[in-house]
Amino acid sequence: MTQKVNILTESGADVNSVSLAVAERIKDFRKQKKLTLDELSRRASVSKGMLVEIEKGAANPSIAILCKISAAMGLSVADIVNVAGKPAVHLIEQEDIPVLWRGEKGGTARLLAGTSGPDMVELWRWEMYPGELFSSSGHPAGTFELFHIEEGTLTLQVENAELRINTGCSAVARTDVPHHYTNAGDSKLIFTMTVAERYF
Repeated sequence: MTQKVNILTESGADVNSVSLAVAERIKDFRKQKKLTLDELSRRASVSKGMLVEIEKGAANPSIAILCKISAAMGLSVADIVNVAGKPAVHLIEQEDIPVLWRGEKGGTARLLAGTSGPDMVELWRWEMYPGELFSSSGHPAGTFELFHIEEGTLTLQVENAELRINTGCSAVARTDVPHHYTNAGDSKLIFTMTVAERYF
């Protein structure tokens, strides 16, 4: 079962501030590049109606939609949610770290930090409760993810291959194909994940 995954944030970085940051970033990009909504819609394979709602700050897009839009703009997700740092050293305060996914049982995925695109690296921290699942249709070609399990067991499926990653173990997966993460165990799962995309 695929869950609907919306941007949801905890206290400090609330959903409105993240939605407004995303709206402003996309509008600014389109203005700089003289790009119409129709053209961005075509490049990102996201409906024009959804883009209009996002730019108004009225939509709550999923991680998958943010990935499509950022890839079409040559940016990282971190760029458009304002946690990418341009200076040599950049601090992101705890209250400014957004939660970009919340599972139906209270699990979360937080984008801790990220570099600017198009060649980008993102650092995530996931907490998933038993039975929670996150699915992705795949990222741009050449994307891979690094996992380290702090607590519990992650069941990772990449196309037809399934891997169980236990506490203390790490894994590498190419994720430019359909994949999903599941907590199939009976205890809480906590893992960190690094995402790296390369544009050729």
